Amino acid sequence: MVDGVRVHKVSRRTDGELDLAVPPRTPPALAALRAAQWAVSDAQAALFLVAPVQQRLVTGAQLRTAREQYLGRRRRALVDTLLADIVDGAQSLGELDFAAMCRARRMPVPERQVVRQGPKGRVYLDVRWRCGLVVEVDGRQHVEGVAPVADMLRQNSVSLTRDMVLRIPLLGLRLEADAFLDQVEQGLAVLAARAS
Repeated sequence: MVDGVRVHKVSRRTDGELDLAVPPRTPPALAALRAAQWAVSDAQAALFLVAPVQQRLVTGAQLRTAREQYLGRRRRALVDTLLADIVDGAQSLGELDFAAMCRARRMPVPERQVVRQGPKGRVYLDVRWRCGLVVEVDGRQHVEGVAPVADMLRQNSVSLTRDMVLRIPLLGLRLEADAFLDQVEQGLAVLAARAS
């Protein structure tokens, strides 16, 4: 036994699971699903599903395909909800939390990871509604080093296309969720009024 390592017994393998490589190993998408089942909390389960997508080890589609073969015993509804958001483009815990909060308020479903041309090539917008409201959920990496410069250039570029950009720091989502979500609803209302 190795300190800090917990061994989990796999009671049922999926078809062809160990045919992938030598030595035999579980495909990353299936490993992520199993990790979500074995997680100590729902938050950790979400992390185990979104991290490999964010790190480009798997795609949301690969997770969905693996889910068709492996339902697991725990957190079935949570995993299905998380996978729907991940397949739809959420790539961080903050984006997953934001999606759940928007659903709870019955906001329209936005597009995620929308690709735009920025000053230095392609940029990905976290969330965008068709009316032109963009929401960026900013984790800690957005305040380190020169990241704020790149973020402001991206935001200005998007704003110059007539979209409205709202930024929500992850800490703000944790501490003042209602205030930020009120602003999102206000932005949606303002843009709807402009369109009519």
